[in-house]
Amino acid sequence: MKKILLITRPIAPPWDEGSKNFAYSLAKNLPADLEVNLMTKGVLPELPQNVRQHSVYTTSKIADFNLEQKLRSLFFQFKTRGQFDINHYFFTPTRLNSFLIKYFLLSRNLKALIRMSPVRSGGSRRDSGANNLTKTIQTVATLREDLWSDQDLKKLMFADLIITYSDYSKEKLNKLGFQNVKRVYPGIDLELFAPRTGATNAGHANKDFVINFTGEYVRLGAIDAVIDSFIEVSRKIPYARLSLAVRVKNEKDAAKKKEIIEKLIKNGLLEKTAFHDDGTYQMKDIYNLCDVSVFPVENMRGKFDVPLAVIEAMACEKPVILSNIPILKEFANERNSVTIEKGNAAALASAILDLYHNPEKCAAIGREARKYAEENFDIKKIAEIYQQIYGEL
Repeated sequence: MKKILLITRPIAPPWDEGSKNFAYSLAKNLPADLEVNLMTKGVLPELPQNVRQHSVYTTSKIADFNLEQKLRSLFFQFKTRGQFDINHYFFTPTRLNSFLIKYFLLSRNLKALIRMSPVRSGGSRRDSGANNLTKTIQTVATLREDLWSDQDLKKLMFADLIITYSDYSKEKLNKLGFQNVKRVYPGIDLELFAPRTGATNAGHANKDFVINFTGEYVRLGAIDAVIDSFIEVSRKIPYARLSLAVRVKNEKDAAKKKEIIEKLIKNGLLEKTAFHDDGTYQMKDIYNLCDVSVFPVENMRGKFDVPLAVIEAMACEKPVILSNIPILKEFANERNSVTIEKGNAAALASAILDLYHNPEKCAAIGREARKYAEENFDIKKIAEIYQQIYGEL
């Protein structure tokens, strides 16, 4: 039985971080002939018998993921080096973590360092049981080209196999000389993220037309277009409501949220807006309570190449309005979504109004979105791909 270690942030609630959410879903769907090891905080119930849990962290909140938690992760990897057949890394690479992994945590490189180091009197060069056959996989959700040059990217890649979430990133790495690259879309639980009727509508009346935005306050450059378009739409749809599933991550986000609240108050729309940012909500409920989901981003800095906020909404059979930026065109088309010019609040308002006035078109796009999600993002199908990858590596 092959032993796989999924190296992630804490696999534990709240489920508000894409990489750990995906790793958790993947672990539950891999076959019983693979031993899957998770880095957790405490013990999660109802996991398959082939999934082993290691209580590495003391917190699972993003805001508390500080140096202490990172050191806990590094120490666990160092302590268990060579014990697994495959180490599978799920996080955005940085200069520091790539350096540490390459030269201190991967047993073959540790042995090289030991060979180069002098032997103390009375001692011996001994790597405590490390196994240089451990293979590595690096899942890179995004290349962060806004931060890293081509030369930087070459230094950040270290694994035997690199997996990207998009053809765009795969082709970029191929051009940089990496041929050990495979594109595998992220998978989601299509039983969890599925259309459902009769949901309790979080304070909304059945006649309300609910617009959802799942994103960020400062990054991505989308929130101003969302608010401005909502102001315009509300003038023409009295029952329009806005759902904001947007977390406050830092002081800049808090300041932006305050600015938005003041703008909503000025336009008499605060009572028509729901803020979902306390971590108690379930995203499957958020999507199912809306009529349309919007993602009018100006950039994708720091986000997955394939944003879960889009494909989860698609899986719930909701029409999604997207910006026409290149990375999103890889999976968005005129049948499964609506595309608008980035940064254009007027175009966003027009697209929302068009879907409101054409319910059959709205429903048809939702059905195509669900179909596309079933064909490309089903976690069961994605797990089969990873099963093959683990078997061949």
